[in-house]
Formats: sequence, structure tokens, C-alpha cells
Amino acid sequence: MKRIKLPLAILVVSAFVAMLVGFASGRATSRSQAALPAADALQNNFVDVFQKVSPSVVQIETSEGLGSGIVFDNKGHIVTNYHVVGTAKTFTVTTYAPARRLTGKLVGTFPADDLAVIKVSSGALRPAAFADSSKLRVGEIAMAVGNPLGLSSSVTEGIVSALGRQEPEGNGVVLQNAIQTSAAINPGNSGGALVNIRGSVIGIPTLAAADPQLGGAAAGIGFAIPSNTVTSIASQIIRHGHVVSSGRPYLGIQVGDTGNGVYVGKVTAGSPAAKAGLKAGDVILAVDGKRTVTSDDLGTVLAGYKPGQTVTLKVVHQSGSTENVKVTLGEYPGT
Repeated sequence: MKRIKLPLAILVVSAFVAMLVGFASGRATSRSQAALPAADALQNNFVDVFQKVSPSVVQIETSEGLGSGIVFDNKGHIVTNYHVVGTAKTFTVTTYAPARRLTGKLVGTFPADDLAVIKVSSGALRPAAFADSSKLRVGEIAMAVGNPLGLSSSVTEGIVSALGRQEPEGNGVVLQNAIQTSAAINPGNSGGALVNIRGSVIGIPTLAAADPQLGGAAAGIGFAIPSNTVTSIASQIIRHGHVVSSGRPYLGIQVGDTGNGVYVGKVTAGSPAAKAGLKAGDVILAVDGKRTVTSDDLGTVLAGYKPGQTVTLKVVHQSGSTENVKVTLGEYPGT
């Protein structure tokens, strides 16, 4: 067999390329090996978070259905959603670790923020740690722990997708400054815990977005009440039996939908709306130029303001005349 001799330069280059290939292969292998401990550490972190949080998340049962709750303190207080407790006064509360069935009694509610507090007689429950939700950043890991569809102590994982959302629930309640998350939220998750990678509660999962075209929940879009709102409202309910400082704007009207604006059915005496001259029969078309076709629109727009701020309402009176009315917002009463 005839052998072909390669020039010396080619031999040198070939050897150098072989060395580089070997070096690159070694680097790829070392990177892969280095990535494994990092992945293991993250996985273990998820496991640790669940083990830390699950004893503080309970299942709440009423005659109407199931929901979740978070142990708020070492006195047996549990915070949850108002729509979980509904009109019930007593509840069956089931803990995860150790598994126990306890009787809970209603302490108080604040429907405007969809929050409620109940209490069990046992003081041996483990309170959750609550984070400062004002320090949240979009992109942070978020884990939802609760009892979706009655499946006790389930956990889903995602991220904080957005902050400061004003989201109507469709029942006259607008979630103020809500956290949007990609962690799956299903019926039964309501009232449970949305936690960060350190196992501290950053919010209460409350609402899953609906797909307007397909119907049902929209995958990967859920909303939670921020932990700072939760701790403020729950502490007031526990201390006073009701909310004394809601931080929510207030007009003082009862409303209905006309299909083209918000109908004012009643104006509360002495309220900001009454002081501004609004009357029953008026129709609100816009707030500071933002259209309010429905009462949900009105609630969503107002949720972006604070008590004491002045807004301009575009109003159509029963006479047919249109007027811009300035209103200084009050604070939503908690009684």
C-alpha cells in the first residue's frame, strides 16, 4: 500500500487541532459535571421549600366546597380568601404534617380584598413566614402550595410573571396590585401560599385567568394577593375584628351595568361621590379619560388610585347633559 507523506506543517496543525478537540471535549465534560451539582442543589431547594411550607398550609372545607389557608400565627389564626369561606361560620380544617382534622371558626372578613381570617383552637400549628412583597422582582421563582381539586398539599412551580396588576374577579371585587404568576393555580388553590425560593409567602393564589376564546382557565396565567396586603388586612381583622385602614379608594356608590357606562343606583350620604354632586341615575363613562364601560372597568381603574387622590369622572346626567365631575377619593370602609 502506497503511503502519502504529509508536509510537516500539516502534521503540526493536525496535532494542534487534535489537542484542541481533546481540550474542548474535556471542558464540555467538566462543564456537564459541574452543572449536575447545581441542578441537584436547585432540586433539593424545591424539596426543602415544600417541606418547610406544607405544614403551614391547610385545607379548609365548608358545605360549599374546598379551599386552602395559611397558618398566620401561633395562636391558631389562619388567613384565606373570602370566597373560600363564603357565608360559613364554622369550618373543617385539615393539616398536612401531621395530618389532623380541626374545627375552625370565623374571625372576620374583608370582601373588598377577598380575604378572611378563621381560627382553630389548637395552638400547635406552624405559622408561615411572610416576605416583603414590595421587594419582588419579575422573573423570581414562585411555588404555589395548596389543595387544588382536593388533592392535598400539591405544589406547582413557575415564576413571578408581572407585578401591580389590577384584576377584576367578576363579582365586584378587584384584586389590587396583584402578582401575576405562571405557577399553575386551580380550584382549591385559593387561599393557599405562593412562596419564593426561600420558602417565604409572597402572596395568596386567588384567581386564574380565563381564556376568552376557548373558555376555562388560561394556562400559566394566575394572580395572587401580595403578602403585604395579606399581613396588613389579616392583622387588622385579628386585632379589631374588622379592617380600620384598608388603603383602598372609595367613591361611595352602588352601581350597575348599562352596556355603555356604569349606572349609579345609589349614592351613600356623606361619601366622596355625594360631596361631588353625583346623583342616582347618573352614568359614569370614564375616569381621568379611561373608559368605564362596565362596573368591573370602573373598579379596575379606581384600584390604581389611592385614598386622597382627586379624579375626574365623565358623567351623563338623567337630563342627558354630560359633565366632568372632580371627586376626591375617600378610603374604603372596613366595617
